[in-house]
Amino acid sequence: MADLDALLEGPPFALDHAAKAALFATQMGERTRHHQAHCDAYARILQALDFDPAQDRANLADYPFLPARLFKLHDLKSIPDEMVRKQLTSSGTSSQRPSRIFLDADAASLQTKVLTRIVGDFIGKTRLPMLVIDAASTVKNRNVFSARAAGILGFSMFGRSPAYALDDDLQPDWPAIDAFIAALNGGPALLFGFTFVVFQHFIQALLQSGRQVDLSGGVLIHGGGWKKLADRAVNSPTFKSMLKDATGIERCHNYYGLVEQTGSIFMECESGHLHCSVFSDVVIRDADFQALPQGARGLVQLASLLPRSYPGHNLLTEDEGTVLGEDDCPCGRKGRYFQIHGRTAQAEIRGCSDAVSP
Repeated sequence: MADLDALLEGPPFALDHAAKAALFATQMGERTRHHQAHCDAYARILQALDFDPAQDRANLADYPFLPARLFKLHDLKSIPDEMVRKQLTSSGTSSQRPSRIFLDADAASLQTKVLTRIVGDFIGKTRLPMLVIDAASTVKNRNVFSARAAGILGFSMFGRSPAYALDDDLQPDWPAIDAFIAALNGGPALLFGFTFVVFQHFIQALLQSGRQVDLSGGVLIHGGGWKKLADRAVNSPTFKSMLKDATGIERCHNYYGLVEQTGSIFMECESGHLHCSVFSDVVIRDADFQALPQGARGLVQLASLLPRSYPGHNLLTEDEGTVLGEDDCPCGRKGRYFQIHGRTAQAEIRGCSDAVSP
């Protein structure tokens, strides 16, 4: 934890390639050994992979990863049941249960601190009046959070006096919206919501209603739900253009992340790139799981220094992406930056699940 404490004291995008590689070479080894010692299922996976974590690897790509899907199939945690303080769940389908992520008090606190550092680098430290593009009823059980509820509560710490723009049927709550804008009086504001909800239930509703709203001093943070928009031929430039037409907002930051690595998010910068912070990194792999060079398209693997209460520090997602560069983004932030192309075909990654159960 000493290394994380030191990172929390500094800028979240300050490490260049050499410093970042050295950090992750040792820290990922420490995390791998920690989860081997505290999670029997993870230890069996390492044994099945014939991986000995005793020695640190110089290359992040040489550390074993778990498919993020595994958390939909098994409860994996590195803490005893009595230490669980919060449980996060991902979105699920009728045929598959959601991922379940278990946090103790230290893990929950660390996620909050890191999220604060990352987001603060983009929107500043001042807490702004906040309009949540969702329904207040979405935030219910304070012990078991959906991805949407966890996102709302996590980002609420960056705003003050949050108002909710939608009613329980996800229709615009016009009185609440009008009251928020009137109190704002043209000043700055923070808006937050999940991409598809923001687009369908807020942006489109505003444009279809013909209502004029002035949120031009606001900044929108949104994430998730791009697949539904892609099905409608709505990409990021189209989303931003329609947002500006509906609200006047020009500052808009998408973010990417997994509930399996909550807190370690990847924010979109002013140049439209998703950025790794000092707490996270990305590897791109081909269909045979070989690491790919910069510029190649493949499966996205995400590494994070945060997870200690569950073995989620090194995960292979079901998304395709491309690393665009490192340390040279026009926005000035150090570290790798990348883009996400979308979800791959739903193909099961075999092997690890069989090793979980003895």
